[in-house]
Amino acid sequence: MIARRLMAAALCLPLWAGAHDFWVNPERFVVSVGASTGLSMQVGHGDARRTSPIPSRRIVRFAAWTPGGEVIDLRGDGRLAPAEAGLHLLVLETDADAQSHLPADRFNAYVKEEGLWPAAAARDRQGTTGRDAIERYRRVAKALVQAGAPGEGSQDLATKRVGLPLEIVLARPLSDQDGGGALAAQVVFQGRPLAGALVKLTDLDHDARPAAARTTDAAGLVRFRRPPPGNWLLNVIWTTPLSGAEGIDFDTIFSSLSFGVPRAGLSSDHGPS
Repeated sequence: MIARRLMAAALCLPLWAGAHDFWVNPERFVVSVGASTGLSMQVGHGDARRTSPIPSRRIVRFAAWTPGGEVIDLRGDGRLAPAEAGLHLLVLETDADAQSHLPADRFNAYVKEEGLWPAAAARDRQGTTGRDAIERYRRVAKALVQAGAPGEGSQDLATKRVGLPLEIVLARPLSDQDGGGALAAQVVFQGRPLAGALVKLTDLDHDARPAAARTTDAAGLVRFRRPPPGNWLLNVIWTTPLSGAEGIDFDTIFSSLSFGVPRAGLSSDHGPS
């Protein structure tokens, strides 16, 4: 009952958690083979958007999977230079050493806004909704970069799981026309489909507010209307209540998937920037 009430409340609230959203942001999501694109880590939206100040020591993995199966370590390198046509998958993962301490009113609002019903249920059960909360958190992010014309080369990495603790995986490549007018994705938590998670879809070129939000079904699936050409972001947050963990109340993971939707008929030189 608490989960259903909280999900409904989350969908009715102005969905805005710019301080939480984090993603890998290529300068271009479609590039020519042999060319390169700069990479940055972004956090926040609208006027609050900025390059993430996360220190390099906290990044435990930053790599690119190529269509041919090679894995390239991107730590210390701010660019991707694809050598073959096809979809490339970028993956970033931080450690779980960061903490956030929020007063009760702010934490309760954040829980509603992000649909974190496990936290709401735990605080309600323990009678701690009026207390401050401490969460330990980590960030994981994926990005899809197409080398060559949109749809050229292998697109298999769009649907690849890479073992992140909280992962967004497209149900089919964006180049697959069988998807019709839908964008479908699955959220996986600790290797299993996650039901009841709130997923936001944001237009990165007009990102003051998410364009849409949906909750995952029993199979961890979420479906949106296929977005128009541009640069887009899917975000999800999930938390696990803790007990006796050095005063930490929750273990939280922020996960994202950024990608470009190209305009039909355009080459790699004119894709989404």
